[in-house]
Amino acid sequence: MRDKATSFDIAHMAGVSQSTVSRALRNSPLVNQETREKVQAIARQLNYKVDKNASSLRQRNSRTIALLLFEDPTSDDSMINPFFLSMLGSITKACAQEGYDLLVSFQHYSTDWHADYEDTNKADGIILLGYGDYMNYQDKLSKLEQQKTHFVRWGEVDKDHPGLSVGCDNFQGGYKITQHLISHGRKHLAFIGGADSHCPEFYERFKGMCHALQQAGCQDSPLQIDAINTEDSGYQAVVTLLQKSDDIDAIVCASDLIAIGAMRALKDKDIDVPGDIAVVGYDNILLASFANPPLTTVHQNTKKAGELLVTSLIKLIQGETPKPVLIPAELVIRKSCGNP
Repeated sequence: MRDKATSFDIAHMAGVSQSTVSRALRNSPLVNQETREKVQAIARQLNYKVDKNASSLRQRNSRTIALLLFEDPTSDDSMINPFFLSMLGSITKACAQEGYDLLVSFQHYSTDWHADYEDTNKADGIILLGYGDYMNYQDKLSKLEQQKTHFVRWGEVDKDHPGLSVGCDNFQGGYKITQHLISHGRKHLAFIGGADSHCPEFYERFKGMCHALQQAGCQDSPLQIDAINTEDSGYQAVVTLLQKSDDIDAIVCASDLIAIGAMRALKDKDIDVPGDIAVVGYDNILLASFANPPLTTVHQNTKKAGELLVTSLIKLIQGETPKPVLIPAELVIRKSCGNP
């Protein structure tokens, strides 16, 4: 042991990482009480003193923003939801315009992505992108708040979701696209996608759909089939749907990927789209316009979203208190629900 103990010495003796030692010594809630007490006891034993100059140096801004992407199941090896690819470009440009570097990484449930970035001075703040299961990471978002980490997330904008959010008006999007189907004579609709607190964005789209149906006096509770955000899941959901009902004339899908899988399943069953069943999606990914037939969907302004995510985060970093932002949903009418 050297004459002057370091945080690495404590980490070695405690059997934890150096970043865990740093958090434990300042009583961070991200470290459990038993580990904090163990680390602090070793620090006293070694007569360890925090180097305030070094600590101050570490706390200076890095002029870097960390972008953490949720790892999505995909049909290729990218593991990135194609909806976020255009937003990624917008975020990159916005960071460059503001003089910030961008550090891109995946979110993994098993790692401490909720703690490691700003805490180790890798980045001044974090942007979180991804759908996934909200219930699996809500605790990490709460811990980010407790740690006073600067972060902003793409997702539902409401009081029940921790942190600053920028998102699309999903309720409005579900409402408007359902209204469009009703105006084209569709009366028996089904929804494919999650419709509970595990998928808050999908759930808001479903609630918007239900409101439009009730307002038109069509249905009180449309048939709903769970699906994750993949083509295969959309395909299997339609197989299940057709087993449960034979009078559906329109399917509202929670995403374009689900919708593309749904149309493939209908085609395999010799069901005409839109003649027999209309299909609509959500996201307006590039593939939607090349589907057969081209997919009617809801556009989320990814250029504006990327810019807002970056500027909102920088305001947080600079000590301001920006407000959540809800971006309007825009219909994109194509042939999957009839002639536009």
